[in-house]
Amino acid sequence: MRILFLGDVVGKAGRLAVKQFLPKLKEELRLDAVLANGENLAGGIGMTCETMDELFAAGVDFITSGNHVWRHKEIFSRLEKDRRVIRPANYPEGTPGRGHAVLTLRDGRRIAVLNMLGTTYMEPLPCPFRTALSWVEMPELEEVPVRLVDFHAEATSEKKTMGWALDGKVSAVLGTHTHVQTSDAQILPQGTAYLTDLGMCGVEQSSLGMDFEIVLNRFLTKLPVAFKPAKGDISLNGACIDIDDITGRAREIRIIRENCPAWRAEKSAGRGDESL
Repeated sequence: MRILFLGDVVGKAGRLAVKQFLPKLKEELRLDAVLANGENLAGGIGMTCETMDELFAAGVDFITSGNHVWRHKEIFSRLEKDRRVIRPANYPEGTPGRGHAVLTLRDGRRIAVLNMLGTTYMEPLPCPFRTALSWVEMPELEEVPVRLVDFHAEATSEKKTMGWALDGKVSAVLGTHTHVQTSDAQILPQGTAYLTDLGMCGVEQSSLGMDFEIVLNRFLTKLPVAFKPAKGDISLNGACIDIDDITGRAREIRIIRENCPAWRAEKSAGRGDESL
């Protein structure tokens, strides 16, 4: 089974990048499924029903999220009803939606997906390690060997340790949140694919997808300011994982990086709605 997992899709530029590059990648890589972190889909922070639907229409099969998932209340009910989108599993009981799901592919094969939020330099949530180690022992996963984990975390040490903790128990542990693709794609000793951060889909010449000038002013003045998505050449970042369907062990993990001038992507996607 060959799966593409895309890093944080940031604003309109990120959505354009997915529309621009995904059809070609599906054909070239012979993908069985496409997943993406969508917590920055709408204007660079949070998700809306419209932006999620745009990503699904572009060919993404499943959406994970992170700490910005609660930005737009309109998706709360969507998180409850739509099994193609999840929020971090270590949010407290009673939080809208679910933190894990099993995705059934068109050919009947299944993939289990877990989303978690790190706690180092982030919100003081329940322990993601205990959450993950409990998840892999769930009876419903006994017949689902292909298991993917999106660990939305700040600290590289926390991400690396999660990879080690789940090695041999899941097919892949993939980091999101920091928006900068790392160069440590590897297969761990017990067969788990690992990457500290998938990177992002959006304007790479930016501060994590946001306009440099506005972010610089924030650093210089220490005053609160509303960030604005950057404009410029777009890129798509993620990883392609080749997984043994029977054992659930990863055979290969390959970093994916694509880029092109923004005007070309605009022309390809059609201008229409200019919202971010």
